[in-house]
Amino acid sequence: MFTGIIEHLGTISRLETGAAGGKLTVHAPGLANKLAVSASIAVNGCCLTVVHHDHDQFSADLSPETLAKTSFPSLKTSARVNLEQPLTAGTEFGGHFVLGHVDTTGRVSHLTSDGDSWLFGIHIPADLAPYIACKGSITIDGISLTVARWHNHIAEIAVIPYTYDHTNVRDRSPGDPVNLEADILAKYIERYLHQRESANAASPLRVEELIRQGF
Repeated sequence: MFTGIIEHLGTISRLETGAAGGKLTVHAPGLANKLAVSASIAVNGCCLTVVHHDHDQFSADLSPETLAKTSFPSLKTSARVNLEQPLTAGTEFGGHFVLGHVDTTGRVSHLTSDGDSWLFGIHIPADLAPYIACKGSITIDGISLTVARWHNHIAEIAVIPYTYDHTNVRDRSPGDPVNLEADILAKYIERYLHQRESANAASPLRVEELIRQGF
């Protein structure tokens, strides 16, 4: 589990993709040597398993599902990526519950200055739209962000200068794909309501059924 608070930035040093999957290598001095093989790490919000590391970089395998659901196939060598290690016991929980399970990708609508901050607009696919709420949480490329405005399938985020300077938001341009993960709490609420509606829609207890049960 992660929190969406980006701790490090890395750059893509190698990316191999194909029908059978792929492999990603990230240059991350200062972080790579602290990792361990089989450990988890979120790269642009996608939870990956470290399969190799040295002092300056680490590598992770990419399954066909990962390539299908994320923006990894579009990344170029030297592109900056957001990195976060998993939450540990006793660590301050500063963002929201982020699983690192990317739901889908969205497209950047705009990134415009707004005083000292920026307005970051993301076009949300229709299947993810039910989980978006104004002032609710959303994970964009691994960053825990708050939806400031929600209109016509565009989620607009107010990005403060610190987030702009310490993540790859500053590299984004209109049309760029970004990884999206909806708030897991919204998914559980939807599941609960669906199950309750299904139970309420069941046939009412009839006399015949009471007799069958021995009443």
